[in-house]
Amino acid sequence: MFTVYILFSESLNRYYVGHTGDLKDRLIRHNQGRSKSTKSGIPWKIMYTEAYQTKPEAYQREMEIKKRNQEYILND
Repeated sequence: MFTVYILFSESLNRYYVGHTGDLKDRLIRHNQGRSKSTKSGIPWKIMYTEAYQTKPEAYQREMEIKKRNQEYILND
């Protein structure tokens, strides 16, 4: 099982979209500053998730979301 997730950083007022096979571990890594792209936005909160059976499906959905704007992310 793979998860597409949307995180939010209040300090940056910014969303981050990703996918993972272990959401709990991935959130910990984001909030420990172990991801270069999210290090400056700690703490991150999970705002939304979707589950997929395969990694390619999750990656495809992540890319679809990233092509959209913030309004789409909030209203999808």
